[in-house]
Amino acid sequence: MLRSQMFGREPAADAAPDIHYTLLEESKDAFGGLATRRQVKISFDKDENYYLVLLMYIPNKHNGPVPAFLGPNFKGNHATTDDPEVLMPTKEKLATFAPGYKVEPRDANGHRWEYEYILSHGYAVATFCYNDVDPDFHDGFHNGIHGLIDGDKPRNGESWGSISAWAWSLSRCLDYLETVKEIDAKKVAVIGHSRLGKTSLWAGATDQRFALVISNDSGCSGAAIARRKFGETVAAINKSFPHWFCDNYKAYGGREEMMPWDQHELIAMIAPRPVYVASASEDSWADPVGEYFSLVGAASVYKLFGYDGITDRNVPGIE
Repeated sequence: MLRSQMFGREPAADAAPDIHYTLLEESKDAFGGLATRRQVKISFDKDENYYLVLLMYIPNKHNGPVPAFLGPNFKGNHATTDDPEVLMPTKEKLATFAPGYKVEPRDANGHRWEYEYILSHGYAVATFCYNDVDPDFHDGFHNGIHGLIDGDKPRNGESWGSISAWAWSLSRCLDYLETVKEIDAKKVAVIGHSRLGKTSLWAGATDQRFALVISNDSGCSGAAIARRKFGETVAAINKSFPHWFCDNYKAYGGREEMMPWDQHELIAMIAPRPVYVASASEDSWADPVGEYFSLVGAASVYKLFGYDGITDRNVPGIE
């Protein structure tokens, strides 16, 4: 139902014509020797016109393969850190981004990417800019990975949207991580914030290789119960972001009670793997209470696997 009525049907793993990897840069001296930095181009076509650049940091002190966090970023790899060696997006790549995108300075979003803290605890981190895969604006799905895989094929109500495209690309990054000897690909957590929190949930639901799913402030069409119609609604999100979901989803705007599912079932699809849903207490647009109720709603499915979920309908306090 979620494929046909919400996110759209993603293509097969090998749908892109020529997926291959190119090492762009590597150094074992990142963060004063704490980590190895590796920047890899994951190309989706032979001519490398469609690609993402994956930035990886792997702790140098480790005994065997390490677990990893994998998640897309909003502002570019360079904006996640003050590391001067992280590559800037090329002019050609920037030309494909959303019209409102502006190049942020290095480390502009670094406070959200605690690389050194994570590395010091023995985990690797990998990220890419989501615009690399599917620029976040509506042009009729001619740009990005849709343009490559779908070409001029006519779309229908179940055709995949941008969130499905970003989730598909996370799985392609996991394909690559499976080739990296320093990474334990069976212990990769997929993470995301806001629209990318919705993406991480869908990636975790559709790709059981992800060992842990983390969503922050995913809100409407993410973790929040739709029937509450609190904060952002199905009608509002489809009006503001008509490219995120499949066209069939638009029929439920203002008619959430007619949906044959609700978002607790998206959470339940991740079972029995752990899922962590984070909310911001003042982000009423994302409906933190509705996000919490999805965890309660999914608990019965986790129970089938022998795990005790969250069943208390009294929303806990901050922290």
